[in-house]
Amino acid sequence: MARSRKPRRKPAARRKATAPWWAELPTEELLDVRLCDLDLRLEGTAMQARLDRLHDELAQKGLLFRPYAWLATDWFTPEGSTGFAIPFWLAHRRLARLEHTQMFEAEGATHEQCMKLLRHEAAHAFDNAYRLHRRDDWRATFGRYSDPYRVAYQVSPTSKQFVQHLGWWYAQSHPAEDYAESFAVWLAPKSRWQRTYAGWPALQKLRALDRMLRDVGDLPQDVHSNDRPGSVRTARTTLREHYRRRKAGYPPTDSARFDRELRVVFADADATRIRTSAAALLTRERTSLRAKVSRLTGLHRYVVDQALQALAQRCRELDLRVHRPAAEAKLGAAVLATMATMALARGHRPRFRR
Repeated sequence: MARSRKPRRKPAARRKATAPWWAELPTEELLDVRLCDLDLRLEGTAMQARLDRLHDELAQKGLLFRPYAWLATDWFTPEGSTGFAIPFWLAHRRLARLEHTQMFEAEGATHEQCMKLLRHEAAHAFDNAYRLHRRDDWRATFGRYSDPYRVAYQVSPTSKQFVQHLGWWYAQSHPAEDYAESFAVWLAPKSRWQRTYAGWPALQKLRALDRMLRDVGDLPQDVHSNDRPGSVRTARTTLREHYRRRKAGYPPTDSARFDRELRVVFADADATRIRTSAAALLTRERTSLRAKVSRLTGLHRYVVDQALQALAQRCRELDLRVHRPAAEAKLGAAVLATMATMALARGHRPRFRR
């Protein structure tokens, strides 16, 4: 007698993700929501998929280590922690848009940039897990981990002593960052670092790091932690206050200090019959100048925007006019914006200091 077959069960319909209650709020109302009330989680987000990809990359390289992650107000790896923090705005598109509105960029919002940052933070967490920086060969390769972080660092753009990963020659900022940038390059799939850095002294660092990682990568880690400092799940600060504090970290620019340079690029109203306002030029080119100067200096776009606003206001006060061809005027404006941005940022931490 033929055995009757059980009817196949239809696969359960995938539930459509429910948008959080605050996702459709107008910006002014959203800013009054506390970080803890956003009830953010990594599970089920694009960010979690990227973390899974990071873990796959670690496995493909033969490393047992898997860092944990939590949502905070910035990217950072606490000293001694085997996990790292991810900024809250990467947990939802609405928050990424808010970050861009408030700060003119949302760091890590693109897939490529996010994976680069994840590899960099994983390097710091790996170092903590295996106390890698205590090894003699680590110190011989990268320098002293105990060296103080400098508020600002001088770079050599043409140097071949360091890998180039996050940009702005960040590997040159500190031995710990030289290591983390080298680790990220080593970890990235299809990076072809042996070929890319052929003939560079940086290649010797990568080879030394490769030996270190192969030495410890399949061993249980020495340190385990579960700390999550700065977690947004316990942060009672509103988004408005969060952004107010971030912006307050950048003091106003004394734009009057650039009067001589402004008069080199632009002209006094009584010295030319051209009526085009210098302030109008800076306002019109604000978006492109903001992006260009940020790429050049490695400073946050919010800082650049503050400098541009200050320069435009000073141009209005002096009633300066554009008297050069458009290309020359834009180049001069970019140089001025770079100078003012560097002055504004002086005394503050580098962009990627972790």
